[in-house]
Amino acid sequence: MNRGLTLFVGILATFTLAWAGLVLIPYLQFGRVTDYVSEETGQTLPPPMSGLAQRGHEVYAAEGCVYCHSQQVRGESQGSDLARGWGVRRTVARDYIGERPHFLGTMRTGPDLSNIGRRQSSVEWHHKHLYRPQSVSPGSVMPPFRFLYSLRKIVGEPSADALKLDGLDAPPPGWEVVPTPDAKALVAYLLSLDRSYPLPEAPTE
Repeated sequence: MNRGLTLFVGILATFTLAWAGLVLIPYLQFGRVTDYVSEETGQTLPPPMSGLAQRGHEVYAAEGCVYCHSQQVRGESQGSDLARGWGVRRTVARDYIGERPHFLGTMRTGPDLSNIGRRQSSVEWHHKHLYRPQSVSPGSVMPPFRFLYSLRKIVGEPSADALKLDGLDAPPPGWEVVPTPDAKALVAYLLSLDRSYPLPEAPTE
């Protein structure tokens, strides 16, 4: 009987400590983190996403981008992310406020995207990259996302949104490739990824 009680207490203690370490302590550390208002600019940080970017966040999740890209820049003592130019500072818990789900990621088949909106601010580049990644990133192993684009016959004036494609990617004469609403939303989300603003716990200098 005593051995049974000892075993029960041991199992209970193990699960209690595990719960405290994985749930309670992180909640006490980060559960009350709020937006930061810059004293210099009055800007709320992190800045809220636009409605289109929020829709793009959903497309990002649906297309499984998180399986090949992370969104967490490690500090200098933890790797070479900063030296690679993936950010000007490490990312911290406050960066992800209001983002559900968080796309921290664990795989880096492709580069970290925490600051892709700052590193690459061209809408045209992002659309070409999604349509055929190798056209702007030679050697990339990323698959094309052509299903996010429509090939349609030009009626009247060409669309202002039509992709400027050449070579093998160019559509037949009289036709154009235009982004679907999902493609526009995904690009808006990627452009919103800019965590280069300074925070008290993660200054940029």
